[in-house]
Amino acid sequence: MATTNTYLNFNGNCEEAFLFYKSVFGGEFTFIGKFNEMPPQSGSTMSEEDGNKIMHVSLPIGTSVLMGSDTGGEWAPTFVQGNNFSISIGADSKSEADRLFDGLSAGGQATMPMNQTFWGDYFGMFVDKFGINWMVSFNENNKK
Repeated sequence: MATTNTYLNFNGNCEEAFLFYKSVFGGEFTFIGKFNEMPPQSGSTMSEEDGNKIMHVSLPIGTSVLMGSDTGGEWAPTFVQGNNFSISIGADSKSEADRLFDGLSAGGQATMPMNQTFWGDYFGMFVDKFGINWMVSFNENNKK
């Protein structure tokens, strides 16, 4: 069965926010990566400032995971405080990921079709017909 977690988006202060959350909840980050650690993108350049922003961070809290990223600026020109979250679904299989993505995105807008990513997940993003941001992922190495 799929699981859901909250994914928060920030406009440049994700690292500061997650260090704060970690100080309150305790625990350790299971992953923290910056944009300058991504493979180079053909034809695009990134400022040093943007490269040092958080691409993804995960902080387990109980049985869920709080996740986040810096997605303001050129990455998300419609970023507004208040719409800065997504529901992240961890699927148990690639077929379940496709089924959830196709079903929930019906009538909405796919922002990143399901595809294999450089970090190893089969991943996609969309906004559903009600304006809610979703992320769907499956990682073969995280199968139960």
